[in-house]
Amino acid sequence: MAKTFQVDVVSPEATVWSGQATIVVARTLEGELGIMADHEPLMGALATGPVEIEAESGERTTIGVHGGFIQVLDNQVTLITDRARVTETHAEASEAARELAEVEAAEAELADET
Repeated sequence: MAKTFQVDVVSPEATVWSGQATIVVARTLEGELGIMADHEPLMGALATGPVEIEAESGERTTIGVHGGFIQVLDNQVTLITDRARVTETHAEASEAARELAEVEAAEAELADET
């Protein structure tokens, strides 16, 4: 059995996902990362798109995120994102991330008009 580590995906509204995982795949502005237990410490800016998590149970979760940061330290991965939505597939996560970006752009436009 693969070694596990703690993963927390949080947004301003809620903790989107939390638990033990065997792998996390996320996109940063520098490229895609695959993170497993005992990964070197890092911090990076998240790109808009899907994050895939394989839980200790083997269940896979895909989350569409819109920006934010990822931190890996002492077998704990924390993703802090502006907005996130759990989806069924990679394609749905990509679409959800695009929708979240559009909502944020519309909100910014409304704020600029006032």
